[in-house]
Amino acid sequence: MLDINLIRDQPDIVKKDLQKRGQEDKVSWVAEIRELDAEWKNLKLQVDDLRHLRNKLSLEISQLKKEKKDAAAALKRAADIPAMIAEKEGRQNEVWKRIEEKLMALPNVLHTSVPFGSDDDHNKVEAEFGKKPKLGFPAKSHVDLIEQLGFADIERAAKISGARFWFLKGDLALLELALQRYAVDFMLERDFTIIQPPYLMGKKAYDGVIALDDFKEMMYKIEDDDLYLIATSEHPLVCMFMDEILEEADLPIKLVGISACFRKEAGAHGKDTKGIFRGHQFNKVEQIIISTPEDSWKLHEELIKNAENFWTSLGLHFRKVNICSGAIGSVAAKKYDLECWMPAQDAYREVVSCSNCTDYQARRLKIRYKTSEGNKAVHTINSTAVATSRALVAILENYQTKDGMVEIPKVLQSYMGGLKKLRPLHPLPQKGAGSQEKKAEQGKKAEQGKGKT
Repeated sequence: MLDINLIRDQPDIVKKDLQKRGQEDKVSWVAEIRELDAEWKNLKLQVDDLRHLRNKLSLEISQLKKEKKDAAAALKRAADIPAMIAEKEGRQNEVWKRIEEKLMALPNVLHTSVPFGSDDDHNKVEAEFGKKPKLGFPAKSHVDLIEQLGFADIERAAKISGARFWFLKGDLALLELALQRYAVDFMLERDFTIIQPPYLMGKKAYDGVIALDDFKEMMYKIEDDDLYLIATSEHPLVCMFMDEILEEADLPIKLVGISACFRKEAGAHGKDTKGIFRGHQFNKVEQIIISTPEDSWKLHEELIKNAENFWTSLGLHFRKVNICSGAIGSVAAKKYDLECWMPAQDAYREVVSCSNCTDYQARRLKIRYKTSEGNKAVHTINSTAVATSRALVAILENYQTKDGMVEIPKVLQSYMGGLKKLRPLHPLPQKGAGSQEKKAEQGKKAEQGKGKT
């Protein structure tokens, strides 16, 4: 939620930002909010005047009684004031509610370094890491690899859960666990505290961390309950400080969340329907920092640097992208993505999202910290460390070998009991074996058919 003082003192900043985001339809809201705010201020002034009059009359009545004089007129005037205050305050609360509704629906103000553009085609590539692998043979997709090696059962998962679910099997399931533990250890070395959050959150909390009405198509709601399955551990980790006033000395708070995540992926119809790149349930290790406004941009860079170092340690080629104004969500003031190279897809695919939400979530959730000048809203910053299913896809496609096997990145081998390659659950087909078996079967049938008419 935006600070009302920004609308009061610098409305042009908000207007220009809405235009940069391509949300011209909301520009008129700034004037509407200012009109409502003027009405709210006028009502507040009237309430303050009435309270002042009540206090004045109270002193006057006391003096009249002390002097044994008639206080009936003053008492009558004083008796009318509580109802007048209640009526004005009721109207004042109604106006403020309308202001808050508008403020909640406006997006965050973008950082000046966010590139201008209408969609992902206008994102700015800022850096590349590692080198594209030269396999020396046609790359198999992760879909083919997990089928040939027996590492997942998607058909049986669809039978019991529907599309975009899977059973992970054998060494690929172990590799998924290895990625989780390695990512957690990686973040613990950087002084983050591990948190395993609840997987369900109520509407009040969710309305604070995201614009829930905008994300209803993505979220899974529990029927007949005021609860939603979490889409990422970012949400409960930020919400855990809802309605709190923190000590400045305790900031920044650095957390690493590990959880399952649940998303309907309603906007991804027809995309990545095969394999394990995009699913309704996946595991993720997430970085979260709660900070002062003065430190948040430095810490945003720290989070993306952590992600860069993590993905570099996996030996993968990827690039850092600054997301443009038309593609960034309403909560973030700036967002980086890391996009990993997928050889079989001949494309870069998003594997990390890193956002500075400034005070936008904190104002909605009422998370503040004490200062000598009074309580102020904190800043919240988040970044993926690893969404394990996407990392598995990247490893399968980049570490595949000519003989159909898949090597394990060196940093993960100790988490895999020293294994250097994933062990297939299905026997690998031998070159030419299929045609020889077919000839043998045909010869057997021909021999059995001799002498028959």
